[in-house]
Amino acid sequence: MSRSRVIVASDKFKGSLTSNQVAIAVREGLRRACLDVTVDAVPVADGGDGTLAAAVAAGFELVPVTATGPTGEPVRSGFARRGEVAVVELADVSGLIRLPGGRPAPMTATSRGTGVLVAQAIDNGCKRIILGLGGSACTDGGAGLVRALGARLYDGNGTDVVEGGAALTGAASLDLTALRDRLAGVEILIACDVDNPLTGPTGAAAVYGPQKGADPHHVEKLDAALTQWADLVAQTAARDVQHSPGAAVGRDLRDAPGAGAAGGVGFAALALLRAELRPGIDLMLNLVGFHQQLAGADLVITGEGALDEQTLHGKAAVGVAAAAGAAGIPVVAVCGTNRLDSARLRQAGLVAAYALTDFEPDIRRCIADPAPLLQQLGERIAADHLPRSTMTATETGIA
Repeated sequence: MSRSRVIVASDKFKGSLTSNQVAIAVREGLRRACLDVTVDAVPVADGGDGTLAAAVAAGFELVPVTATGPTGEPVRSGFARRGEVAVVELADVSGLIRLPGGRPAPMTATSRGTGVLVAQAIDNGCKRIILGLGGSACTDGGAGLVRALGARLYDGNGTDVVEGGAALTGAASLDLTALRDRLAGVEILIACDVDNPLTGPTGAAAVYGPQKGADPHHVEKLDAALTQWADLVAQTAARDVQHSPGAAVGRDLRDAPGAGAAGGVGFAALALLRAELRPGIDLMLNLVGFHQQLAGADLVITGEGALDEQTLHGKAAVGVAAAAGAAGIPVVAVCGTNRLDSARLRQAGLVAAYALTDFEPDIRRCIADPAPLLQQLGERIAADHLPRSTMTATETGIA
């Protein structure tokens, strides 16, 4: 019998293990149980934190960059590059993980650092930028992003507007001349898995503001500021059409699905960078060549920290399952906790799910030391889904 081939394509276990660390642990468990198994690790992500690491694991070169963190302090980040393609992860430079001491700054946090990374990638000759959105600390409508790329934003007195979402209430004029020059010949793709608009009850401030430390008063002020920002962008677009037909920055996109992503960075990317929004996991699977790597695989193992209702709405595990399922390859998942019954698992394209809590009911222990538990899950998966003839003597009970 030929060797079994297994692909481990898991997202991170947030706050616990990177996607690559998950793959290493599962692979160890599979190899303990099987004499004849080839295990290939393909770290994946859906555009949020872990996207940069997944690109580097897929062979992209990490280009270090010191950029502006969400509260203005310098942070060491970077972008991943392969040829003229660059991957920028907002979470790594403008994300919650970059808040000094973890202290939220809902009114003043900025996306400027993300724009610095995009600018550096362009200046290094990259013509196609994949921008992963998720995990942001800011609600500034992407104003910081576009200003780092050359846009100028002024108040009624002709003074530069300060950073942060709250300051957008004073935005009165927008100059995009340098921005347009910077982006000439550059394609921007957004990797995103949310469909919220920019403003309103399901917008960036209302839905995600509280996660970034915004109280109800903050949310109200931020939503008004984002409305002012959207009005200004729409006015600028109309002025462009009037004076230079064909040069418009874009129609009013505040209600576009995904405009509210990453505190409104999605809006700025769509309206001012002429970006195209794609489901994050689909974009990343194409980027790492996942479909080509499926050839000859007998089983795919995917995973994420928690399998729940959110998993069914564009998360990495479902994207992996869809791609592998289309190729006729069964898919199982590993996770920290599983809140999906068998019917919902089938809906997600998963044959089965294996949770750390199957072995250790204490979630704190699962988070603190998950690797040994993942190894046990790997052994169990081998017993359940790989040919019995490949099992070790220990597993088959042979002395």
